Amino acid sequence: MPPTSETRLPAVTEAFGTARDAAATALVLAQLDTLGRSGPILWVQDRLSAQEGGLPYTRGIAGIIGEDKPILRVAARTAAEALWAMEEGLECAALSAVIGEVWGTPRVLDFTASKRLALRSQRSGVPLWLLRPDAEPGLSVAPDRWHVSAALSTPNMLDSRAPGTPRWMADLFRSRRRPPGIWMVAHDRATHRLHLDAPLRDGAVGTGPQPIPAPDTRAVG
Repeated sequence: MPPTSETRLPAVTEAFGTARDAAATALVLAQLDTLGRSGPILWVQDRLSAQEGGLPYTRGIAGIIGEDKPILRVAARTAAEALWAMEEGLECAALSAVIGEVWGTPRVLDFTASKRLALRSQRSGVPLWLLRPDAEPGLSVAPDRWHVSAALSTPNMLDSRAPGTPRWMADLFRSRRRPPGIWMVAHDRATHRLHLDAPLRDGAVGTGPQPIPAPDTRAVG
């Protein structure tokens, strides 16, 4: 089932994707909009993440998540330094969240490193979103692991040549809290909600036609 407002956020959430479409980053920002916490957000990038994906545009992000969550950016040279900065940030309960970007699949980001991050997050209550651009999923303690890619936007009712609401294909390929699944996700900034709709509706072979349920709209975070 998709995440709901009653579902407590896990300590660590991993989101895999590519820097070319920044879909994983967009989904994380949409969840921050529904977080219900105030305070700064610590955003940690290693050098390759900043080079390949660019720096977070704080003014634009503030328009999505609000002025009460200023971005504190940490530029780390290596993945090891980025992990250290994330661990230190997770000790600060005054933060509303920590976002960490680690490019590729460095050896230092192993199961033990993810366990340390999860323990610190659980102790302080500060959630961590770990962005993994161009990475291969390995062993991790993260309860929720997503692969996010860009999808076609919704039609623009005012101009057919213009894009509508942005959407992403979100694949929850591993979770300890709910069955895995794939959803088409769109962010409604007016209501601070994520619209989730399962794109695959075909039943098993031989079961006959299945009724198509209405799209599901749920709050996240």
